[in-house]
Amino acid sequence: MILVTGAAGKTGSAVIRILAAHGRSVRALVRRQEQVQPIKELGAQEAVVGDVRSQAIIDQAVRGIRAIYHICPNMSPDEVTIGQAMITAARSSGVEHFVYHSVLHPQIEAMPHHWQKLRVEEQLFEAGLPYTILQPAAYMQNVLAHWDQILEQGRYLVPYAVETRLGMVDLEDVAAAATVVLTQPGHAGAIYELAGAEVLTQTEVAAILSRQLGRPVEAETMSLEEWQRGVRVVGLGDDQIETLIKMFRYYERYGFWGNPHILNWLLVRPPVTFSDFVKRTAQQQPG
Repeated sequence: MILVTGAAGKTGSAVIRILAAHGRSVRALVRRQEQVQPIKELGAQEAVVGDVRSQAIIDQAVRGIRAIYHICPNMSPDEVTIGQAMITAARSSGVEHFVYHSVLHPQIEAMPHHWQKLRVEEQLFEAGLPYTILQPAAYMQNVLAHWDQILEQGRYLVPYAVETRLGMVDLEDVAAAATVVLTQPGHAGAIYELAGAEVLTQTEVAAILSRQLGRPVEAETMSLEEWQRGVRVVGLGDDQIETLIKMFRYYERYGFWGNPHILNWLLVRPPVTFSDFVKRTAQQQPG
């Protein structure tokens, strides 16, 4: 059985769905009881409910598990502590394979959530566990946060300059790569960069949206003040907001992308393009 932590998030849900489609037994670790049924509908056979910062909950979750796909709660200030607790429990339980969902370019100290993931990677090197580290780029699915505005107003708003260059990856490709690593032999000791094939400015992103949606879409820079007002409404705290602002400033100054060859090799096909992602999304989304 495979344990997926952070299972109720978009990444965990995608990984569980594809693992289940491949006939694999999955145990999901979720924070709240109301998340259990949706996760089971995606294909998880079992669920453990509780705070991932609790060693007792972690110990319960890893008992009898062959492999772990560890996703820490997004931008958690406790990522290093949680990672250490997961690694300790995995060693004690005799887990055969620990797969860590890290991030593209965790070496960047200017982005605190990246830097924390590097510290967890370091712990894995020292743990004596068979491990694989996956380092995905920013998701194409992040565009969906603006989907209604894109469709209704033709505006694609980003909190950095529209000239900012990003190499996005389809979450479905990331989940498919995770399934390969979790179900096929030969990936222990590997660090895999999971990046899409294109590096696009936000103006180019808007142009692709325009072509695929058949309506004009313009990329616009929103102020950080406007962005903060929006995310506070949905419950982001001060630490998360500060971390994201640092990320936006890094993106704007340097861009953020990787190389697609590893993902191509894992999937035995080219990564999904942003154009194909928008086409698929337009077919699936209302409006």
